[in-house]
Amino acid sequence: METAYIALGSNLGDREAYLSQALERLDGQEGIRLEQVSAVYQTDPVGYTEQAPFLNLVCRAAVSLDPFGLLETLQAIERALDRKRDIRWGPRTIDLDILLYGDETIQSASLVIPHQRMFERAFVLIPLRDVYPPRPLRGKPLAERIAACSGGEGVAPYRPAGALAAL
Repeated sequence: METAYIALGSNLGDREAYLSQALERLDGQEGIRLEQVSAVYQTDPVGYTEQAPFLNLVCRAAVSLDPFGLLETLQAIERALDRKRDIRWGPRTIDLDILLYGDETIQSASLVIPHQRMFERAFVLIPLRDVYPPRPLRGKPLAERIAACSGGEGVAPYRPAGALAAL
């Protein structure tokens, strides 16, 4: 089993329900066992900013799938939850990204690990901090990485009321 960190985000429809359904589907997949889920954060959109705020979280999972098998599984969950890829960085029912997969570094046309923009995005690093062990992340303290991307402006704790409240 390998440790993978997976980011989840949603800003369309019932955001809490989409995140909750994605977590249930992840944990129900053969070869994936969720170990820990971060708090939920509401974040301002990046890139295409004319859209609703996102709810974001990160989970740590033990996986027996290889990185490409995990990617296929995540994309299947996105499709099942009606993910559309019409606008780059646009609104979405659900977004699932592999942030880290063990100590692997992958640069391929379909998969980049560590996720190619994770170190630029507080909305990824702040929830990652909740589930990542207290050690440097790829050579730098996580707090230093968060500070380098404006320290988390536009990222606020969110108090779920629905199914996510039980996490």
